Amino acid sequence: MPVRTLLLLCLLQCTATAALAQSPAEDNLSVNARFLVAARAGDAAGLERGLTQGASVNARNRLGETALVILLKNNNLDLAQKMLDAGADVNQAAVNGITPLMTSAFNGQTAMARKLLDKGADVSPVDRLAKNAMTYGAGAGSTEIVVMLLGKGVDPNAIYRNDLTALMWAAGFGKTETVKVLLAAGANPKLKDNRGKTAADIARDEHFTETAALLDATSK
Repeated sequence: MPVRTLLLLCLLQCTATAALAQSPAEDNLSVNARFLVAARAGDAAGLERGLTQGASVNARNRLGETALVILLKNNNLDLAQKMLDAGADVNQAAVNGITPLMTSAFNGQTAMARKLLDKGADVSPVDRLAKNAMTYGAGAGSTEIVVMLLGKGVDPNAIYRNDLTALMWAAGFGKTETVKVLLAAGANPKLKDNRGKTAADIARDEHFTETAALLDATSK
């Protein structure tokens, strides 16, 4: 057999051996990558296929987001439920610190937030902006979720970054119904942020006159 042919055969064999040696890790990486692409696309078949092929339900993209967080961000709640059923970690935060519960609170996904809490979602983590599920829920006007969080023991007068309270977050976005719930839970409308502003002042600054009037009346 010519030397050239022998060299080619050896090269092919070595290449095949190297590919086999690397395939488990590479296949695992590609399966997880495809799984996360399917989550971003809302591809139910792709997600199911990924899990069948061994993708980790808690695989994370370069932002640290799991399929669960991606689906919640996109309001794809049916597929998010499938991730929960598959054992997704309800407390796995992205690189920016945002958890599934924060995402649901911000998006007003009441039923999903309840499921996350039932599965042990922690109400205390904060993200890189020092916001937590309560401040996200209050600012977004996710009133029912705020009620749930209060029921989990979150203090309605907890002080967050810049001395802001949940009441101030709700007031600053004109979420009057959420303000009412927080007031009923004992939120103090007289507390001030690090600028010396009350919740009513913040609402007034943002031209939410109805919210400001409610807070003014409660503060008397």
